[in-house]
Formats: sequence, C-alpha cells, structure tokens
Amino acid sequence: MSSGSASTGVGLRVVRIHPGARLPRYASDGAAGLDLTAALDAPLEVPSLARVKVPTGLVIALPLGHEGQVRPRSGLAIRDGLTVLNAPGTIDEDYRGEVAVLLVNLSAETVVIQPGDRIAQLVVAPVTRVVVDERADVDALGTTERGVGGFGSTGRG
Repeated sequence: MSSGSASTGVGLRVVRIHPGARLPRYASDGAAGLDLTAALDAPLEVPSLARVKVPTGLVIALPLGHEGQVRPRSGLAIRDGLTVLNAPGTIDEDYRGEVAVLLVNLSAETVVIQPGDRIAQLVVAPVTRVVVDERADVDALGTTERGVGGFGSTGRG
C-alpha cells in the first residue's frame, strides 16, 4: 500500500496535536481518499439521529490551489448508519485549525466510535477560482437544450 509519498503526488503537511492522532493514509494503492481517524481519549457514543463533531487530532496545510473534501466511508454508512453530515465537508487551503469530522447517526441504534476508528476520508482536489461576471439579464447567459428544467427534468435512469 502506498502512503502517498512526495515523489508520487503533491505534498500534504500534517501536524499531530493529539497523542492518539494517526496520520492520514490511503487504504490501497488505488484509493482516492486518505483515511481520517478519531483522535479520542475514550469511546464516543452517538445516539440515533445525533450529530457529533469528532476530532482527528490533525492540523494540515493543503497545497496551494487545493481543497480538502471530507467524505463518508461507505462501510460506516452501510454497516452503522454513520455518514458525514455536510458531505462533502470542505477544508479551505488557508484553514489551520484542527480537522474535525461532522458525523450523523442515521441508524435506529446507538453507535460507538472507538479511539483510532476510521471515520471519514479526505480527498485533496484542485480548485478552480472564477471571476464573477454579472450580466444584465438571463438572455445574456445563452441558451441550452435543457433550459430552465430543474430537479428531475432530464428523466429517470
């Protein structure tokens, strides 16, 4: 398994601020996201429909022009009903606080998060910054085949 060394991609600078914090790592060579783990001093009970902010014990410096996308882990979602509340959560490149994961328990049972459990994944992705160009009316935006069709307008399938 790859640890995402500097020779294979862009660098992610990380500082552990909790003794139980684990460095983010890819679970396989083909994984898109780095696993984030819970930096807890004791197990954390998450009752049904409760929301919790779980610390990772990490402060990161994302590469310039990139964001961190905090995404759910599919295993936690299907097995325990835990998912990232604001998925994907966004970490801006200039944020220097502790990375925390907002989880919600969508199951009918209490779920217990143990110290060191993998709780989410972090995808580091490039960001395109745009220049806002206000126009006087909708016609100035041009037309498309879809037009004003919104939710569900392109059909099922």
